[in-house]
Amino acid sequence: MSSIHRVSRTKLTAVLGLTCAAALTLSACSSSEPAATESAPATAVDGPVTIVASTNVWGSVAEAVAGDMATVTSIISDPSADPHSYEASPGDAAAVAEASLVVYNGGGYDEFIEDILRSEGQNVPSIAAFSLLEDSHDHESETTTEAATEPAAEDGHEHGEVNEHVWYNAEVAAHTAEEIAEKLGQLDPDNAAQYTANAEAFHEQAHAITDVTDKIAADFSNTPVAQTEPIAHYLIEESDLDDRTPEDFKDAIEEGNDPSPASIAATRDLFTSDSVRALIYNTQTEDAVTQDIRSTSEAAGIPVVEVTETLPAGMTYIEWQTKAATDLQAALTTAS
Repeated sequence: MSSIHRVSRTKLTAVLGLTCAAALTLSACSSSEPAATESAPATAVDGPVTIVASTNVWGSVAEAVAGDMATVTSIISDPSADPHSYEASPGDAAAVAEASLVVYNGGGYDEFIEDILRSEGQNVPSIAAFSLLEDSHDHESETTTEAATEPAAEDGHEHGEVNEHVWYNAEVAAHTAEEIAEKLGQLDPDNAAQYTANAEAFHEQAHAITDVTDKIAADFSNTPVAQTEPIAHYLIEESDLDDRTPEDFKDAIEEGNDPSPASIAATRDLFTSDSVRALIYNTQTEDAVTQDIRSTSEAAGIPVVEVTETLPAGMTYIEWQTKAATDLQAALTTAS
């Protein structure tokens, strides 16, 4: 499988600046950290409803809600493309500008979308899934009475950390589906009831994911695991597992930098000392370092759980995330 080659965040500002200039010269971009992009109000449209998603992950969620009543286009579906550093083409910019609704991740993950939305003067209705993370945590706190008051783990790995890879949180995806339904109902009032019903069905289907993570939490609470980078943060968190990966190792891999020799040694030691029960491995950011970590895990007899950042061909969001959760459950069962 092709691997993503990360562009470090220090380089990302320059990349985004070039993206803005290329995107139909819509407007100049600021090199400073952007403020959150607010959505334009959604009002009824004449003609077909078109949805543009930053990645096929959010495209799949949008398709589940829209059905055959709207057209969904995903800008990124190639597993070798990295939304962190993706450079929007003029065609991408035009598609976003002309969309009835834009659905994207937010949180700095697919900032090329926010770049275009800002250049459009926020005239395009949009939904950032990351902005719904707090709503998801509020929902979970209603069903988990002790979650908000749990003390930080002694090793410094706290639950409740903010992470931009929110599609690994099924409740965030369900809330995103509900927001999509609300916006589509405003854009296309005649089909509002069907959009709402589709979102409710999606939320019900998402229980297939949370049922597995709840079972993992019940059976393997605080079981130590490691990952090559923190894309599955919420899968680990919702499963109540203990991520022992050194933060500087994860951060370096995600930023596209070389981890320090000390952090590599500390990560390898997790497997050679039998300190973790599974390795969660992002196949889309493979390099010599992560491949060595995988080999070390396999040599120690510790199961490897493969995860990705984009939707595999032929799978829906629900199928993909259910598989990730069940693969993790199977690995932990094997290791126990």
